[in-house]
Amino acid sequence: MALALVAALLPAPAAAIEDTWPALRSELFGDRFLAVSDEVISIDTPYRTYDDARTGVTVRLAAPEGHAFRELHLILDENPMPVSAQLSFTRPQTAFEFAATMRFNGPTPVHAVAELDNGQLFVAETFVKTSGQGACSAPPGTDPDEALATLGQMELVIRPRTRAASLVKAYRAGPPAGLALDVKISHPSHSGMQRDQISLLYIPMRYVETLDIDLNGAPFATMTGSISLSENPQVTVSVPAGTRRVRARLTDTDGTASEVERDLADY
Repeated sequence: MALALVAALLPAPAAAIEDTWPALRSELFGDRFLAVSDEVISIDTPYRTYDDARTGVTVRLAAPEGHAFRELHLILDENPMPVSAQLSFTRPQTAFEFAATMRFNGPTPVHAVAELDNGQLFVAETFVKTSGQGACSAPPGTDPDEALATLGQMELVIRPRTRAASLVKAYRAGPPAGLALDVKISHPSHSGMQRDQISLLYIPMRYVETLDIDLNGAPFATMTGSISLSENPQVTVSVPAGTRRVRARLTDTDGTASEVERDLADY
């Protein structure tokens, strides 16, 4: 249901932007209470995008004592598909970081909503200004034949987690123990709003539908994507210290599936 929400394709005026979130909130979460706490959830985005078609968004979570998170929703209110990424955890996580390269169709509020194991929702919000390029309808940056030749290929990069300028309070003493896993995906992420530059026909919608991540042979998390993911997106998730093997499985909306696995000998 969430991913079926499609907003108007043209940028909305400021007054409409202010009114979008209440309708989205009602559609997605009904009348459930959304708590606000920068000790629990925060969003990192640039004040203004350098490249509307590829801008990083980071969400950080730190659960209240005795609780853990089971889901995360990233919402770009004014994008054609507002619910831009959803993450569900096989086992609830007490602290977590998620980042992805997104395309912004225009200036928009950005909301992150996380659900605890007891059903309580927490929300953080920010606003991102853009250049007005309309990234969801911008022509693909990769030659179509080259994109198809490498579609679905993935690279796994593991690295220590680093501090950032903006963190929820629980992280300010230093990064939580653990690692960061970058999943670099080769995929054109067609929005359905782009035209072939030769035929001028619309390119059919095709994007990363799910990304499943396993750690040490067991399911860890699943991300559900959308057309808001950038071309050749990078998805980053925090993983626990002691992780020895990582596997990522991708399925796109055309049914193409691929898988990559890596042993972490150095960690």
